[in-house]
Amino acid sequence: MLKTALKPRWIAGLVFALLLSGVFVLLSQWQFGRSTQSETPVDPSVEQVKPLTGVLQPGVFFPGSVADQMVSAKGSYDPSKQVLVEGRLLEGQKGYWVVTAFAVDGAPVLKGAAVSPKTWIPVARGWIADPSQASPPPSGTIELTGRLLPTEAPVPNVDAGAGRASAVSVAELINVWNVSSYPGFVAATSEVSAAKTLALPQQLKPLNIPAQPANQQINWLNLFYSVEWVVFAGFALYIWWRMVADDYRRSLEEDEPDDDDDFLPEDMPAMTDPEQVKP
Repeated sequence: MLKTALKPRWIAGLVFALLLSGVFVLLSQWQFGRSTQSETPVDPSVEQVKPLTGVLQPGVFFPGSVADQMVSAKGSYDPSKQVLVEGRLLEGQKGYWVVTAFAVDGAPVLKGAAVSPKTWIPVARGWIADPSQASPPPSGTIELTGRLLPTEAPVPNVDAGAGRASAVSVAELINVWNVSSYPGFVAATSEVSAAKTLALPQQLKPLNIPAQPANQQINWLNLFYSVEWVVFAGFALYIWWRMVADDYRRSLEEDEPDDDDDFLPEDMPAMTDPEQVKP
């Protein structure tokens, strides 16, 4: 069958089938790319800095519409309320986030039992490679700017130890710090004191967390089309193989000898004259 497949017409047919299959594969990739689409485009307004007190209220659920919003707030840090959140990556290296409680000036004060006289928000100030590199936050009144993020889920059955945390979980931090808090945290991008931007300590690296990508949804119709084009690509090669196989079988039939040609007269038995046969 290989000899049949090497005929010029079938080699040309194979080249055509491969080109056709390649086109089908490209169409499949295009349909697959369209099968995953963002539910909503990224809103450029999240990069516009807005006052925290006007974006989010304490004592309520964190609305998804304000996630990733750049916010500003004036207040002060409490160096006694600081934890290191373990297992954080920066440029492929595992380290810690330094998270400190920040008292927000002008924030609504919650009512009820066991509430604090001020409303706080956890602030992830930066990343360190080793716990010994942690330093206290700047003192005095600070004008904070950063990205507002929803609280993280607590890691179950994990005791990170004193001064440590496994996640930036507001529910856990308010129990450790005994304060009333916003239902989210801020990843700081700048700290200003007395109209002067404060530089981070040498060991404390900025987080630079970008806006998170929008939720993705699968378009099942486009996904089906992408699979369909792959089937077409395989079918084009199958058709070529089937045509070569049919040509090979026809050549075998043509090479088989004819039974009538093998039946020669000299091989016939001698015929007896009926008149010579005596009764």
